[in-house]
Amino acid sequence: MEKKHIIQKILPGSIAEELELEPGDALLAIDGTSIEDIFDYQYLVQNAYIEVLIEKADGGQWLLEVDKDPDEDLGIVFESGLMDEYRHCRNKCVFCFIDQMPPGMRQTLYFKDDDARLSFLQGNYITLTNMSDHDVERICRYHLSPINISFHTMNPRLRCRMLNNRFAGEALKKVDLFYQAGIRMNGQIVLCKGLNDGGELRDTIQRLTRYIPNLESVSVVPVGLTRYREGLYPLEPFNGREAGEVIDLIESYQKSCYEKYGSHFVHASDEWYILAGRELPEAERYDGYLQLENGVGMVRLLWDEFQEALAEGRRQGVLPDETKREELSIATGVLIYPYMVRMAQELMEQCPGLHIFVYPVKNDFFGEHITVTGLLTGRDLAAQLSGKPLGQRLLLTDHVLRNGETVFLDDMTLEELENTLQVPINIVKSSGYDFVKSVLGG
Repeated sequence: MEKKHIIQKILPGSIAEELELEPGDALLAIDGTSIEDIFDYQYLVQNAYIEVLIEKADGGQWLLEVDKDPDEDLGIVFESGLMDEYRHCRNKCVFCFIDQMPPGMRQTLYFKDDDARLSFLQGNYITLTNMSDHDVERICRYHLSPINISFHTMNPRLRCRMLNNRFAGEALKKVDLFYQAGIRMNGQIVLCKGLNDGGELRDTIQRLTRYIPNLESVSVVPVGLTRYREGLYPLEPFNGREAGEVIDLIESYQKSCYEKYGSHFVHASDEWYILAGRELPEAERYDGYLQLENGVGMVRLLWDEFQEALAEGRRQGVLPDETKREELSIATGVLIYPYMVRMAQELMEQCPGLHIFVYPVKNDFFGEHITVTGLLTGRDLAAQLSGKPLGQRLLLTDHVLRNGETVFLDDMTLEELENTLQVPINIVKSSGYDFVKSVLGG
């Protein structure tokens, strides 16, 4: 039986508009092949000539012949981005952040996905435990790249224990199939003290080097621990000394990998360097920031962009003169606070009429061990900024809001926070350029 994929929207000026397709129509097949999900659709729609079978709202069927440029899309938006149901994670990982969420939040925040298709569409990391042989075969046949994999350890028994899934070790064999098919990969290791650190980490990195160059990068990030861990596996945060040991191990492999492969390959997230009190690596060591979304190089990139934007402002003579007076404020997570202070100080030195208040906001909602800005909530911002001098406006990074919404993780809206603090809030994109533009009003 053919699967029906309901069309939600037709993009203006698209091929679908020329074909007079409408919302509510259903895609049934391309070139006589029924569409299982987004994998099939994106593969089949690449051809220069395709035959598209559409079912209209009245039940009638149209077989449309389409001549187009190779890789040109039809301009169809479907009701489901995956063109299928989302797949729920089957694991019970000892470090799972969703298991550490407080009760009473929006139900969608508790959904655990482990869907390979989201790895290609959104960059999500997957454990491979939720993939069938059919899924693997299609990825290899369609040559979909890159796929992002949560390795955590290459010790099969330990991986079963950490993911609480007796098939988690066996799932690692899929990496060999991807490697043999030439699929590009990126990896992630969530490091848990006493489990996959130390010698286990060394062994995991060593085993992963076998997949270079198809495995392009691996990030090592510390486990995130909230205060809602009652009944969960006992995990402890890393201290500064331990963070330094992790960095030393990773940097030893960076040196050998660069000499042998021309790539640094394995990367420590920014949190390790800040926790250890060490300077961040230079930009070149991040190999083009392949692991930016895992917090690897995010602070370095922000700092370098800030310096470039400031230098450009000086060259073009667009920095405010001393006659312009403004007070404004910045609220940030504890982790990046020292860097935001340094950036604010440099701006004030360049613009004497500018005064910037920078406030570190402790994460009372999730717990003090959560220090990244992106997990700050509206209520913590409201509680800790109330009564403080905020100037004429408050700057917040867009990471604090849910994607595409003006809502914080705790469901407080941006408007509610503005009303509470009685100050306009500017949402700033997370780049050094946008930070300088927002502060200077340019």
